[in-house]
Amino acid sequence: MKPGKKTGLFFGTFNPIHIGHMIIANWFVEYTDLDKVWFVVSPHSPFKNKKTLLADHHRLALVRTAIDDDLRFWVTDIEFGMPQPSYTIDTLTYLEEKYAEHKFVLLAGSDQLPNFDKWKNADRILELYKMYVYARPGYKNSKFGNHHSVKIFQTPLMEISSTFVRKSIKEGKDMRYMLPPKVWDYIREMHFYE
Repeated sequence: MKPGKKTGLFFGTFNPIHIGHMIIANWFVEYTDLDKVWFVVSPHSPFKNKKTLLADHHRLALVRTAIDDDLRFWVTDIEFGMPQPSYTIDTLTYLEEKYAEHKFVLLAGSDQLPNFDKWKNADRILELYKMYVYARPGYKNSKFGNHHSVKIFQTPLMEISSTFVRKSIKEGKDMRYMLPPKVWDYIREMHFYE
């Protein structure tokens, strides 16, 4: 990658990664000034219950399987070696030090904005980084939506979530069209979420 290229950081537990995640990542690479999107697989979000998570290495493998050989995307397990729970500001700082040639942009859903002030060092994040926000169904503007570092994008709207996918698989539903094909095969083979 050439120095200075803009890289979107798509944080998530990806439990599991689904077509909604892929469509959002694809949209940002194709319709904004981002050159790449890195999927940052989080071992434990401070806002989520760890008991519902697949093992870290399985979720990482699912993302690797989903992005396969698409050179626009990359996956990192950088948070796996950091103190838990992981905080976005700490990861951004670490990535900035390790990959100084990149210009990082934080990607987030609009559902993150109303509680963004609860994030560790939220003001510092917006002081140092741009935040590209994809509008989610039912999005209403918040105080952070008008911040000069925040840009709201009207991406394709999808009401699909990892929670919905997990619940549906547990109920024996066929989710093959909600997931990248190889991810669906991997989940079936490993009997995840059943």
